[in-house]
Amino acid sequence: MSHTSADTPGAATVSPLPSTDAPPRHRWWILAVIGVAQLMVVLDATIVNIALPSAQKDLGFSDGDRQWVVTAYALAFGSLLLLGGRIADLFGRKMTFLVGLVGFAGASAVGGAATSFEMLIAARAGQGLFGALLAPAALSLLTVTFTDAKERAKAFGVYGAIAGAGGAIGLLLGGVLTEYLDWRWTLYVNLAFAAVAFIGGVILLQRATRDKSAKIDIPGAVLVGGGLFCLVYGFSNAESHDWNSVATWGFLLAGAVLLAAFTWWQTRAGHPLLPLRILLDRNRGASFIAILITGAGMFGVFLFLTYYLQQSLGYTPIETGLAFLPMVAGLMLASTLASTVLIPRLGPKPVVPLGMGLAAAGMVWLTALDLNSSYATDVLPPLVVAGLGLGLVMAPGMSLATAGVRAEDSGVASAAVNTMQQVGGSLGTALLNTLSTSAATDYLVGKNPKDPAVLAHAGLEAYSTAYWWSAAFFAAGLAISAILYRRGAPATDPDAAPVVHM
Repeated sequence: MSHTSADTPGAATVSPLPSTDAPPRHRWWILAVIGVAQLMVVLDATIVNIALPSAQKDLGFSDGDRQWVVTAYALAFGSLLLLGGRIADLFGRKMTFLVGLVGFAGASAVGGAATSFEMLIAARAGQGLFGALLAPAALSLLTVTFTDAKERAKAFGVYGAIAGAGGAIGLLLGGVLTEYLDWRWTLYVNLAFAAVAFIGGVILLQRATRDKSAKIDIPGAVLVGGGLFCLVYGFSNAESHDWNSVATWGFLLAGAVLLAAFTWWQTRAGHPLLPLRILLDRNRGASFIAILITGAGMFGVFLFLTYYLQQSLGYTPIETGLAFLPMVAGLMLASTLASTVLIPRLGPKPVVPLGMGLAAAGMVWLTALDLNSSYATDVLPPLVVAGLGLGLVMAPGMSLATAGVRAEDSGVASAAVNTMQQVGGSLGTALLNTLSTSAATDYLVGKNPKDPAVLAHAGLEAYSTAYWWSAAFFAAGLAISAILYRRGAPATDPDAAPVVHM
């Protein structure tokens, strides 16, 4: 049977199958099972955002700490994703998939029952850890289940659509569950998804031969995981300890040293988590940076705009979820336009910088929001502009980050793209939360902190600061992408295997 190579965690490449191998009879049911699991993983990047104000009120954690509810999941998921693919190769896809489902459900149950902030954060990190096992195993299972080229294209299309729409569904479902049940159900709902996928997986999935040659790069996993954690924790500490505190710059320095050591180790390791040759092509390097910046800006917008809509404008959780849908629609429309029309004709050099510019313009526009802003005239237009900009960046970025890689590297390139997005979200959320909280604190100096009007304006100051810095991220992305991307349409390989992004 075909398998992903040891160097392709989370692979979406398809090896030629021997003619004696018949495709599984229940392959479309298998797609449904994998789709349910994928939806659960993608939902959890956004579903808790809408519930955050309610969770914060219930558990009593501070504005400075709230970002960890988002960051703990994204950081664990992003930093362990490359490792998860190796584990799927080593212990078998079916076993890894089922263990990932059970672990994800267990962590979700703990988070839903959380009685303290620390318990909730531990549960969110656990979700990210088991999600990093689940996602690459799901991709590998999809790869070996669909062997006919036409069927495979359809299956990957369905899978990609689930991945793309999951964020929007998460925002809406989070609003419905928080408003009509309780914020805890944004976590409990995963038990239903996991139960359906687990039962289907036990019945339908076949135990495949394990790749005996697969080896886990333990030093690489420790170095990259530790480095990313130190960076995020350092940025977070700046809010409570100040930038000149050793608890801030010490962790930032440690993170930089660990990531430098990871880079060095990847040139020495026999089975590196991330072969550095993947990053050296100009278009691919530019794309990885674009995805990182987009993750940082986008996750921050979801977090701060959620608080603005609910706390400043008094929106219900459902209304908040619905408010984001035009942005997601703009993102999906621009993604389709970019990948089918603009990139094949113009190439990335004009398209990605244009997207960065639109996203930056949308962020600057959002800084004008106040306590009397209306959705139709003040919130909707910049949201749509930002969504269109993000779509022009994300589709080309994700496509070109994996274009032209060696066959044995396509899986790790795909996993690395998703890692960049999650890590960007972790770093961006931590930094923006620190800067916005500091802005609110500075605003309150010399004012009455118990006056509701003063607190409301302090909140506006915090959100505005976050939008300005997001705009700065995208402006930097505009300059970097304009410089790094090559001119002209990228060469395409019609025989290339599909690569799916989570």
